[in-house]
Amino acid sequence: MDISSHTQHISQQFNTELEDIKTHLAEMGGMAERQVNDAIAAMIEVDVEKAEQVVRGDHKVNSMEVSIDEECVRILAKRQPAAGDLRLVIAVTKAITDLERIGDEAAKIARQAMALSRDGAAPRGYVEVRHIGEHVSRMLHDALDAFARLDMDVALKVVQTDRTVDMEYSTAMREMITYMIEDPRSITRVLNIMWSLRALERIGDHARNIAQYVVYLVMGEDVRHGSYEEIEEQIHQEE
Repeated sequence: MDISSHTQHISQQFNTELEDIKTHLAEMGGMAERQVNDAIAAMIEVDVEKAEQVVRGDHKVNSMEVSIDEECVRILAKRQPAAGDLRLVIAVTKAITDLERIGDEAAKIARQAMALSRDGAAPRGYVEVRHIGEHVSRMLHDALDAFARLDMDVALKVVQTDRTVDMEYSTAMREMITYMIEDPRSITRVLNIMWSLRALERIGDHARNIAQYVVYLVMGEDVRHGSYEEIEEQIHQEE
């Protein structure tokens, strides 16, 4: 089901307003994706220039959140949407909050990359950053795609992947702690890696949230606190 297939209204202007917030959400999502990918690259490559670009770019993501939120408030006040249209507006307001926080987490990773440039590269952790980074980058891309196409199968895959990311994050953190105990001289630099891994795990959580809004849009069910199995069962009950 394509998100563009929402009910057509007598007011063409209303249709345009709904299409606009979907388009602007996609643009903000694309910007957040670039921020995440650039932050990961800056960390792995210890690229200060790229890291600085990510930090500077965070305000653009913030500005887009404010702008889209204002659009949604105007629609709510002027059109008083109901049913699926109301769910769409609410889901967009929630999704842009997650995207803004994803931008914040990307900026945190970029700042850790800058710190490693000053303090010296960490002895461990770059493989984990790359691996978990690939997971969350794909999760974010798929979550935005699922939102655009109202694809609950893709949304469910994102929710499932988040569990994998959580497990890999826990394993990586244990390894980093063990390494710091064995070599206390590495503590400062390894902590930079650990904060980056934490930011990546949080990006995965926000991508999962966006995927769960797809279920809300299609079914009208708030599944944010449900397990993967519970969400899967609800989806299959509707089929």
